[in-house]
Amino acid sequence: MRFEKWQALGNDYLILAAGATHLLLDNMDVPTLRGAVTLVGGRVPTEASGGVRLDTIRAIAETGVTYISVGRLTQSAPAADIGLDFAAIG
Repeated sequence: MRFEKWQALGNDYLILAAGATHLLLDNMDVPTLRGAVTLVGGRVPTEASGGVRLDTIRAIAETGVTYISVGRLTQSAPAADIGLDFAAIG
């Protein structure tokens, strides 16, 4: 499965023609996401990422993207220091 990151809407046909099977729409505002989804026209699944918060997720979902990545779930999670130490036996 290949993911291609869109930096500009003008790349849509180049990316799709190159064989992308999914498109990652990263750090786009809602109107830009909506435009990207319209341009893709359901040809491949789309994923919105970046700027996803509780106050933006509904509007992002309403753009018609296939998936939404929410990094916020892990960005502020506390770190756990887990070690695996080995000792020679015998």
